[in-house]
Amino acid sequence: MLPSSVMFKASPMLLSHLAPLENFGHSLKTVAYLFRPSTTEQIVELFRLAERENLTIGLRGSGRTYGDGALNAGHIVLDIRRMNRILEWNPHTGVIKAEPGVTLQQLWQYVLEDGWWPPVVSGTQFPTLAGALGMNIHGKNNWRAGTLGEHVLAFTALLPNGQEITCTPNENSELFYAIISSAGLLGVFTSLTLKLKRLYSGNVRVSAWAVPNLREMLTDLDQFKNEHDYIVGWLDGLAGGNGLGRGQIHGADYLHADEDPQAARTLRLDYQNLPDTFFGFVPKASLWFLMQFFTNNFGTALVNTAKYAQSRFLEHQKQYIQSLVAFNFLLDYVPGWEKAYGPGGLIQYQSFVPLETANAAWAEMLRLTQRRGLPTSLGVTKRHRPDKFLFTHAVNGYSLAMDFKVTRSNRAKLQQMANEMNEIVLQAGGRFYFAKDSTLTPEAAARYLGPETLQRFAALKAQCDPQERLQTGLYRRVLKPILVTMKQSVSR
Repeated sequence: MLPSSVMFKASPMLLSHLAPLENFGHSLKTVAYLFRPSTTEQIVELFRLAERENLTIGLRGSGRTYGDGALNAGHIVLDIRRMNRILEWNPHTGVIKAEPGVTLQQLWQYVLEDGWWPPVVSGTQFPTLAGALGMNIHGKNNWRAGTLGEHVLAFTALLPNGQEITCTPNENSELFYAIISSAGLLGVFTSLTLKLKRLYSGNVRVSAWAVPNLREMLTDLDQFKNEHDYIVGWLDGLAGGNGLGRGQIHGADYLHADEDPQAARTLRLDYQNLPDTFFGFVPKASLWFLMQFFTNNFGTALVNTAKYAQSRFLEHQKQYIQSLVAFNFLLDYVPGWEKAYGPGGLIQYQSFVPLETANAAWAEMLRLTQRRGLPTSLGVTKRHRPDKFLFTHAVNGYSLAMDFKVTRSNRAKLQQMANEMNEIVLQAGGRFYFAKDSTLTPEAAARYLGPETLQRFAALKAQCDPQERLQTGLYRRVLKPILVTMKQSVSR
């Protein structure tokens, strides 16, 4: 529910926009005034409305963030998805200009048959470009291709004062490297120009192999990264002893011009469609209901044991051909899979730790989750490289993402465990990712971001948004307390 004071003061027009909103994991539920502008002029009017009503504005794309980065309880939420036109496309150069509400799915579907592909995609195809660049997403090729922001040639953004600016790596460069990654807290994207990846096939060649423990998982991710265009690991979070962190690695490679005799077919949209059924007859739309019986420790242990046995005895050193969509968007295989976690939803805890300290840090974290009786139901590892965006999450090292089921009885325990894991990550020189976060404290964020980054953000926030009109739950939970502390220390 909204705070009663907000409800009482709201005008009839505002009340007509009241809508319930959740995060992707369904672990956070709010109510806000939801607006869906379709033009830049309507966004300008929305800022004026927010000023008159003394409300803040939170930016939202497809709402695929696991935390509170697209929520703004009791205030205005700007849903950007109606601004979803492709503005310019050059199939000879691979340069595309699009509105911010265009999704990754719309993007690849628009360009694939011309032989192009987004150079970086997340594990789901449904985020908008605005959301993807606000959080500066990475993919299974981060160590090679970097983040999506590294492929942006230019963008225009509307600041809360009504000024629309153009940013490139050379023009307004400080804002270029800040608005990308700023979680929608400095400005609103109004157009984005990107350089895409040239393709010669709609398929990739996939190699799969089992790894017996965490150390070998990380060693192989690093050792074999340069042999593949993509590489990612699945990790069994319940295995202990000598098998701690065991799992399976998949590497994938683009096919060259002479490697796919059916390229005209594999580059067609209908070839890339994910199947609607499982085993040819079970509707995928209903699978989440069956999956809910396995989102407990016993069920997860059964699934993980079977998956690891399959990877070791049936798929070890196996190679096969897979479509780009099937390989990249595994999270889209089962529509609504996140509902399997029940009414409390799930949180994802993702950390990024340098090469030298990752094995020790994550071994300690995995043992901690097992001791607490809260092991991860899904673990995913990737290889990363640093970037120079303001709120960068990447390191020269690895990431580990872990999913946890949320219930009424374990929510406080999960937060306490997250606090303990934060300390392990920070001691290891690690970082965090706002797109996945719902548990980070201001103290932990201040330690990994560092004073220089925080001072830059404070200065840019004062420059672009002096009234703090752009806010979200993430901002109020993590960043605003840091800025308040910084101001207090200066005034002493």
